[in-house]
Formats: sequence, structure tokens, C-alpha cells
Amino acid sequence: MENPNDTRPSGWKNIAAELRLSVVATLALAVVVCGIYPLAVWGLARTFFPQKAGGSLVIRDGKVLGSTLIGQDFSGPRYFHPRPSAAGAGYDAAASGGSNLGPTSRKLVETVAQRVKQYRLENGLPETVPVPADAVTASGSGLDPDISLKNALLQARRVAQARSMSRDAVREKIDRHVEGRDLGIFGEPRINVLELNLDLDGKL
Repeated sequence: MENPNDTRPSGWKNIAAELRLSVVATLALAVVVCGIYPLAVWGLARTFFPQKAGGSLVIRDGKVLGSTLIGQDFSGPRYFHPRPSAAGAGYDAAASGGSNLGPTSRKLVETVAQRVKQYRLENGLPETVPVPADAVTASGSGLDPDISLKNALLQARRVAQARSMSRDAVREKIDRHVEGRDLGIFGEPRINVLELNLDLDGKL
């Protein structure tokens, strides 16, 4: 019902009504999208997937050893090495990103060639053995926690010798941690480096 004392033009009344409706709709959506929905997702995740919702952390004796979602730098002959990282000083989640070097970059070509040489030297591989791409190139995020099965197998002899284990025993460890293709068709078989190395150390 119109107010007989309202002397404003009818056009202004329509604008004011639409403005009020817009403000109410915006506030309602903000409450739902920025409040209720995130809380619902958080609550469901913490209830049904507590380990994943907490960052997929690996905790032993109250100490966080790492996350299965983020790679970390393992060095030395006793451990399987992850793929290179261009994130900060390496695997820095606060500086996630690739090198941004393209296939025509001379620096990239030289860097990969040096990594190939070093990989063959570390693992005692002849020049005729192809080196997996993931062993000498960084991922787009710089945080990739996995390596290919081929990469792991080429490192197996070095790890076995450093730990005085048989190659068959190391291969069993590798096979235990092979993750298949997503949904059976996407990606390639891969191995989580953190889990494999912790298993070798008897901490998994």
C-alpha cells in the first residue's frame, strides 16, 4: 500500500526497492557462501576424512615427519630422491610454482642436461639408459610428492647398496607403495617418496 505522504517520484521508489532487494540478496548469499557452506564442508571433511582434512600429515611419536601431499628434499644415497623443485629453495609451499622456463630456453636445456648427467652418475647408469623426465624436470607446483615407477626402479640399486639390502627387498618396498592411475585411466603409476623412504627407515 502506497504512503499518501510520500512525495518522491515513482521512479525513485522503484530504485530504492530494488536497491534494498539487492542488499538483502547480497547479504544472504554472503552468509550462505562465506559462512554456512564452508563450515558444512569443513565439518563433513573433519568427520569422514579427518586425516586428509588435516593435511595428510605423517606423525610418529608426536612429531610431524611431513605431508604426503607435499614433496620434501631427500638427499644421500640411502634415500629415494624426489623430482627437482623450483619452489623457493625447494618444496617451499609458500613459494609454490615452476621455473617458467619454456622448451626453447637455453637455461632449461643446460639445467636438464646437467641433471641427467648427475642422475646417471648417482645411480651408476650407462649413457644408453634413458632418464625419466620426472627425474630431471620440476613440476608446475614445485611440490610434487610423487615420482614415476621407472624413476624409482632406476634408483633402487643405489638405495639397496647404501642400506646393504638386496635389490629384491628394495623392489618389494617399491611395489608396496605403487599407486595406480586415477580412476584406472588418468595419469601414470606413481610412488609417494615420503612414504617409501619412511618405510625404508621403519617409520611407516
